[in-house]
Amino acid sequence: MSKKDNGGLTVIFAYLNEKNRPYSAQDVFNNLQKQHGLGKTAVVKAMEQLALEGKIKEKTYGKQKIYFADQAQFGEVSEADLKAIDSRISDLSTQVQAISQGCRQLDAELKELNSSLTTEEMMSEIQELKAECSGYRERLEKIKSATNHVTPEQKEMVYKERHLYVKEWKKRKRLASDMMGSILEGYPKTKKQFLEEVGVETDEDCKVTMPST
Repeated sequence: MSKKDNGGLTVIFAYLNEKNRPYSAQDVFNNLQKQHGLGKTAVVKAMEQLALEGKIKEKTYGKQKIYFADQAQFGEVSEADLKAIDSRISDLSTQVQAISQGCRQLDAELKELNSSLTTEEMMSEIQELKAECSGYRERLEKIKSATNHVTPEQKEMVYKERHLYVKEWKKRKRLASDMMGSILEGYPKTKKQFLEEVGVETDEDCKVTMPST
């Protein structure tokens, strides 16, 4: 037997004793192939040889063989030992939960720090805001110093004139619509053809919308 085969026997024997649970040859191959580079055939032969030598146990279930460590080598475990193991498992589980919670908290803090501005970025943003504020101040000063401000009286007059013009616009549009309706009663063509013949452009043609007031 080659040194590589002997090495495979040693690795598999140690693995089964360490894990102390049943495995098929395929399971052992999947678990050890990447780390130790063992081939499928070599694993099968090694496990069969270990079983023949009595170093591990073999059970056959249908067409599948299961291998596991010889339990005689571990000795008997008392009830007190089992309780101690259960207690140890419980303690370790509590520690795992506490560590996991701490990791989640640290991860959240890290994400918050990564999303925060650095000192350089914050200083740059402050400078941009100062420049923006300076621009607003200059604009405000220009508005204050201007001499062409509209007085409240002038503003009120503009609104009144606008209201008057819109009112007149509606009145004339209604009169034109009534006149056109009377003409179309005896006109042999469509409204569109009539408007084209007389050269009338409607608000819609000019894409103009009448204000509400």
